[in-house]
Amino acid sequence: MQTRALGQAEVSAFGLGMMGMSDLYGPADEAESIATVHAALDAGVTLLDTGDFYGMGHNELLLRDALRGRAREAATISVKFGALRDPDGAWTGFDGRPAAVKTFAAYSLRRLGTDHLDIYRPARLDPSVPIEDTVGAIAELVEAGHVRHIGLSEVGAETLRRAAAVHPITDLQIEYSLLSRGIEAEILPVARELGIGVTAYGVLSRGLLSGHWRPDRELTAADFRGSNPRFQGENLERNLELVEALRKVAQAREVTVAQVAIAWVASQGKDVVPLIGARTRTRLAESLGAADLALSQADLDAIEAAVPAGAAAGSRYAEPMMAALDSER
Repeated sequence: MQTRALGQAEVSAFGLGMMGMSDLYGPADEAESIATVHAALDAGVTLLDTGDFYGMGHNELLLRDALRGRAREAATISVKFGALRDPDGAWTGFDGRPAAVKTFAAYSLRRLGTDHLDIYRPARLDPSVPIEDTVGAIAELVEAGHVRHIGLSEVGAETLRRAAAVHPITDLQIEYSLLSRGIEAEILPVARELGIGVTAYGVLSRGLLSGHWRPDRELTAADFRGSNPRFQGENLERNLELVEALRKVAQAREVTVAQVAIAWVASQGKDVVPLIGARTRTRLAESLGAADLALSQADLDAIEAAVPAGAAAGSRYAEPMMAALDSER
């Protein structure tokens, strides 16, 4: 596995996004989840992405168990914080207050069984707290040795500039895929100007670009894709038409649709690290196959023709969640 630079941090060229192992995509098998983390580490994946609100702490405990017996330096642990939930799992806002930042960090350190977090980031911008205050609190954690690097998630160009004026920002975690290219106009250029890497999540658009999605698939009540606009009615039909067009490109290269989609994200710059949201070893192995797929200019042109920028039908989140994205303002 090659490495890439995320600002001041050197990580594997692909990362593992762990959310689906605990939350929001329906039931997951814990033993298989741990085996998938082990397989990722064995393949050279070092960047492991979690959040303290994924399963209300379950995901961090899962990662702790998966890393037991492994060298701590083998993993770059990236943690998101600040998303508030009630006992039923409903979302109730975001908290970026300095005192809350340090409390969240203390709990994550304990759940993960480590003395430091490699990258620590607010999950979303708290509109009631200046980003300078939130980043300043994390900077104090850096100074104390509890955090190595500061990241951000789903913020816009202006917020990036304000945050970077307080402390160097290692990376911006944001959705980036063939179906979600909103960062290209302003956010990505500003990130590059400031030396901030991009950790791209949703590279398969929550399964739409996997090549495995069926239009008649039934989703459980715990799977948030059931309320996602891109998985609804005519939107889903249109998006799956795009996938079929992409499948022709994949077949020409004798690879899978997922591998083409992931390789496209990886090809957008050496400062872009795709997060693979695999929950099983089988899906992980398929996705990591993208690391060996070098796309030619002819391939990129064919991909662009199959899935042009702005071609996706439906927004990437339902309206209430879109309203919480500083990156979409």
